[in-house]
Amino acid sequence: MTETTEGAPPQDGAPQDLLDRVLTVMNTIGSAWIFVLMVMIDTDAFSRTFLTHPIHGVNEMVEMSIVAIVFMQIGDATRKGRLTRSDGFYGLVQRRNPVAGHIMGAIFDFLGVVFLLIVLYGAVPELFDAWRFNYFVGEEGLFTAPEWPIKAIIVLGCTVTMLQFVKFTVRHIVPLVRGTA
Repeated sequence: MTETTEGAPPQDGAPQDLLDRVLTVMNTIGSAWIFVLMVMIDTDAFSRTFLTHPIHGVNEMVEMSIVAIVFMQIGDATRKGRLTRSDGFYGLVQRRNPVAGHIMGAIFDFLGVVFLLIVLYGAVPELFDAWRFNYFVGEEGLFTAPEWPIKAIIVLGCTVTMLQFVKFTVRHIVPLVRGTA
């Protein structure tokens, strides 16, 4: 697989490896989840307005879903080079001095790995606690949902995004080591 000048992978069709497939599936699930969330919100609004009876748990599901959707889709956004960042200076350096561009890219991507390791350091214990102590959101008697599935999605999303940053870091380091940058 070749690489674009900005460091993002090419947009050349089918996923190339297992990580790409996982990221595509997670992104697809996140997109479908957005649709389901919109239907839930609209149904709740209709029920509140015309039936004067809200659907219990919609607020809690929306709160948890927003976090889950972000972590379901962040890996694919990273893979496709759609993370918010300023590429103007980086692109200029990449074009004028590919070695310096690869060094900058490797540093940026490695810092992405470090950041996600820090997030995982906090998220994994929270997942275990939510599982072990059966934490839930909502109000007993009306609506409750366990927290651990959302915590698991956060851990999964961070893990696959971190792996994508590792993959990008390697793509920048290999040409430097081989002297082909």
